[in-house]
Amino acid sequence: MEKKVLLICFSVGFLAVVTAALGFAAEAKRVKVSDVKLSPLGTCTYPRSPALPLGVTAGVALMVAQVIINTAARCVCCKRNPHPSTANWSIALICFVVSWVTFIIAFLLLLTGAALNDQHGEEKMYFGNYCFVVKAGVFAGGAVLSLASISLGIIYYITLSSAKSIEPWGPQNNQGIAMGTPHIPPQNLQTVFVPEDTYNRRQFT
Repeated sequence: MEKKVLLICFSVGFLAVVTAALGFAAEAKRVKVSDVKLSPLGTCTYPRSPALPLGVTAGVALMVAQVIINTAARCVCCKRNPHPSTANWSIALICFVVSWVTFIIAFLLLLTGAALNDQHGEEKMYFGNYCFVVKAGVFAGGAVLSLASISLGIIYYITLSSAKSIEPWGPQNNQGIAMGTPHIPPQNLQTVFVPEDTYNRRQFT
């Protein structure tokens, strides 16, 4: 495997670990029901929570990882000579699509959870008697999907890189070059017999 491929995979993998760690940290620091205080005036008092910067930072790290892996691998649908019949191309296409789907869901979960945890101070009750709190599992789900998205992106990138390294040795690069054994026409050799007395007469002449 080339050094460039290893460097990109290591960088993206590091961002995946950072994204997941920040997502789980935001899950642990999010505003819980026990943290919200109800006032007699019908308002909800929210404490400050570090879940907002943690969630936003996780979303940014996820986006950077997705940009790096897709810039390095490029779109699988934009290849000049795709080979739909090959197994590598099919695996890369599946990983590409699923990686983007999981990226969108994870990104929305992280940013939505961060925005909803931005409430602090006194807020009015929702629907008369309820204080809004982000449900458990929003940040954790975003962290897990982030790992899945980046992992599929790495598989997608490695698959295309390995196929590209094998491609120059394929039969398609020999197009336009005729390879074959030269044909030499057989020569018709006939044996001519000269009488011995003719040869002797030429010597004495």
